[in-house]
Parts: sequence; structure tokens; C-alpha cells
Amino acid sequence: MEVIKITPRGYCYGVVDAITMAKRLATDPNVPRPIVVLGQIVHNQHVVTQLSQMGIQTLDGGSRRDLLNEVPPGATVVFTAHGVAPAVKAEARRRGFRTYDATCPDVTRTHELIREKVSQGYFILYVGTPGHPEPEGAMGEAPPDRIALIGQLTDVQSMAVPLGMPVAVMTQTTLSQWDTEEIIRAIVDRLPDAEIFNEICLATQSRQEAAVKAAADADLVVVVGDRRSNNSNRLVEVVEKIAGKPAIRVESADDLDLAQFEGIDRVAVTAGSSTPTAITRAVIARLDQLNTHQP
Repeated sequence: MEVIKITPRGYCYGVVDAITMAKRLATDPNVPRPIVVLGQIVHNQHVVTQLSQMGIQTLDGGSRRDLLNEVPPGATVVFTAHGVAPAVKAEARRRGFRTYDATCPDVTRTHELIREKVSQGYFILYVGTPGHPEPEGAMGEAPPDRIALIGQLTDVQSMAVPLGMPVAVMTQTTLSQWDTEEIIRAIVDRLPDAEIFNEICLATQSRQEAAVKAAADADLVVVVGDRRSNNSNRLVEVVEKIAGKPAIRVESADDLDLAQFEGIDRVAVTAGSSTPTAITRAVIARLDQLNTHQP
């Protein structure tokens, strides 16, 4: 069995910056303790565990605003790479927390664009994943009556847009570019004058394109990534839907079911942009080991 190592894969620069910031804070004695991250700094449990071992606490399980209620007085608060709504930042300042912002620059650009278009009188249609923290933060940049979330194609038919108001369409950075194109086409069919701003980041696009290309020569694609990682789940999706090949997602080498590789001649391996390199290397090593034991 040949193991194809897809490139690019793994960490993007936004993830690297966020993790680097968290580690720097953990080693700086002048930063007030405890250091608390509102949500997972990036969507990977291995990273969260590593930061926990360095003394950084992660609060998870609710909206960023609700999580602030669990932060003790005098703490340092870190905003994750996914971005956070302005109201959350204001509330953190009101409570006297020292804050650090690890928002990915690509996400920050989308926030700025939403503010700009709202100030120009636009209604915003934001294409994103319901329940994901990135849409939560981005949509907080606009008044509730000036923005709507489009989570899937069927939402386009039921969306309500104020009459006479110009419309701008923006996207979450980690979506499938192919699914997003389909949704945007449907929006344009209904609203031909809508201004389109496809904000899917270059790292997401390049990893998806590389996975689809490599899948053409593989029998199976393994995506290494956390179950909560939107970009990892989208890699599985595009391989299956666009390349027409089977794909599985694993969080570590321990998740590999070797029975799935019986009869497989070529397996391709990629990783989500929040997956540590060491984890992906361990998966590849396990597959290489399997290769040496096959007749």
C-alpha cells in the first residue's frame, strides 16, 4: 500500500499565530493568572491539552458572552482564532480583564468588511456553519436586523431581506468552496444585484484543492483533524463529493481501523489547518507500518 502525503496540509499561519500567542502568555510571569481562553484556541483537542499542561485554562460549551460569566476576577482572557463579537470584547473590558486577541487576520478582515458595509447601509447575508464560533463573532459586528445567517442551500429560499436595501454576501473562512459557490449562485438568482465577497481563506482553498487532486490517484483519503474542526470536516466532504472517493477523518493514529485498509493500494493523507504536525506524522507512520506488514 502506497501512502501519498498531500501538500499543503496542516497548520495555517492563523493557527500558528494563535498558538504562539498562547504559549508566549503561558511563559510570561507578568501576565495575570489565571489565563483563560474563551473556547478552544483552535479546534483541536491535542492543542488544548498541551496548553492546559502549560497552565492555560479553556472554557467551552457556550457562547463567548456566556463563557465570560465563568471567568474569575483579575484573570487574563484570550479570544480565539475564530474571532469574537465586539460586545464580548466590551464586556471583558468592563469587567476589568486583561485581554489578548488571537483572531486570525483573515477573520479580522471579514469583521472589518461587515462593519464597512453596514455603515454604508447594506444588509448582510453571512454564509456560515450554524453553531460555529466564527459566524457567532462575525455576525456580532452588525445589528441583528441587518444580518442573516445562511447555513445551507435551502435557507436561500426562506431568507428575508428588507426591500430596497442593498445586499452584501460574505462567507465563513473555512467552508467548502464548492458548496459555497452553489449557495452564492442561488443567492444571486434571487438577488442579482447582491455584492459578493467570498471570504474563504487561501489556506482552506489550497488544502481542499490539493486533497481533491490527490484523491484522483488514491483509493482512500485519510483526513487528520478534530471532530469540531470545520475545515477538517470540509476536507472529508470535498473528497467525497468533488473527487468521488471515500474519505475518513481520524483524530490520531489510535483512531485508525486497520480493517478499513484491506484491499487499498494507495491511501492519501492530509490534515486540517488546526492539526499539529506531530499528530499527522504519527498517522502516516502507522500507515507506513501497516504497509510493511502487508504481503
